Parts: sequence; C-alpha cells; structure tokens
Amino acid sequence: MFKKKKENDENLMDMIPQKKIESIVNEEGKTILLRPKWQGKLGKKWIQPRLKKEKAFFRVNLDEMGAFVWNCINNKKTVYDIFKEYENNFQEEENALNRLIMFIKILTKNQFIELKSTKIETG
Repeated sequence: MFKKKKENDENLMDMIPQKKIESIVNEEGKTILLRPKWQGKLGKKWIQPRLKKEKAFFRVNLDEMGAFVWNCINNKKTVYDIFKEYENNFQEEENALNRLIMFIKILTKNQFIELKSTKIETG
C-alpha cells in the first residue's frame, strides 16, 4: 500500500563534494564563505547584483579545520580523499572522522556544497 521511501544507499565517504558558493581569504589569512543574501529567482536577478559587495553576502568564518577541508574541495576528491589529507595534516585531532562528517553534513544542509555520486548510472 505505502511504499517505503528509498534511502540513498551510497556511502558519504564515496561522494564528491562540490562548492556552490564563493569564498575569500581575509587579511589575517582566515577563510570566509560568502553566501548570497538573495537566493530566489527574482532576488538573484534583480536585488543581489545591485547590493554593495559588503552587504550582498552573509559571511561565515571558518576555523582552521573548516578552512582546510574547504580548500580541499575541488570537485574531484571524494570525502574519503579529503579525510586522508586531513588525517595526515591534523594527526593529533581526536574524532577527526566524526568531525569531518558533521562538517560535510552542515555544509550540505546549508547549501554551501552539494554531494555528487561517484557511481556511474546505467540505464
């Protein structure tokens, strides 16, 4: 009668994150994500372009770990590849995998990135 919603059975570690927003590095070397304030069709077309650069974006400051992960996202590396790089650079970090997964999920939920499948669709 009711069909159970099909779950995405692909492992998060096999997904490829792709950036959907821009970022800048400030004078202090900190990475800041720039999320447009207007994201609807009308807002993107008419309002966002007319705003001054300082007022057109929400600014999201990243810590050292977040900046490292953000800079590793290049539309080619999987989450697993990023984790391995992270693990090599931050060896003393406890719960590195859990922290990375949580960060990737937050980026996805806030539409800063999207996750693409590495599986090849066959039809």
